[in-house]
Amino acid sequence: MEIILYLSVAVIAIAFLVLVISLSKTLKSLQTTLDSVSGTLDGLEKQLDGVTRETTELLHKTNNLADDISRKSESLNSVVNAVKDVGNSVQRFNQSIHNVQNMVDLQLDKNKDKISQVVQWSNVFLELKDKWKTKKTAQIDHQMTEDQMVGEQMVVRQRERARY
Repeated sequence: MEIILYLSVAVIAIAFLVLVISLSKTLKSLQTTLDSVSGTLDGLEKQLDGVTRETTELLHKTNNLADDISRKSESLNSVVNAVKDVGNSVQRFNQSIHNVQNMVDLQLDKNKDKISQVVQWSNVFLELKDKWKTKKTAQIDHQMTEDQMVGEQMVVRQRERARY
C-alpha cells in the first residue's frame, strides 16, 4: 500500500508539473498577447494625439472662419439696409407721382368746362385766321390778275407803236 501512496504522490506531482507547464505556456501566450495589445495601444495613443492636435487646429480654423463670416455678415447687413432704404425711397417717389397724377386728374375734372371753352375759342380763332388768309390771298390774286392785264395792255400798245 505504500507503493500506491508513492504512486499517487508521483501521479499528483506529474499532474501538478503538467498543470504548471500548461499554465506557464498559457501565461507566456497571454504575455505575448498583452505585449501586442500594449504596442497597439501605444500606436493608438500616438494616433489619438495626432487626431487631437488636428481636431484642435480644425476647431481654431473653424472659429476663425466663423468670426470672418460674422464680420462679413455685418458688412452685408449694411448693404442690405442701404438697398432697403433705396427701395423705400423709390416707393415714396412712386407714391408722390401717383399723388400728383391724382391731383392733375382732379383739376382736369374741375376745369373740364373751361378747357372745353378754350378749345372752342381756339377753333373759332383758327377758322377766322384761315378765312382772313383766304381773303387776303384772293385779294392778292385779284390784284395780280389786274396787274397782268394792265401789263398785257401796255405790251399791246408798245407793239402797236412799234408798227407805226
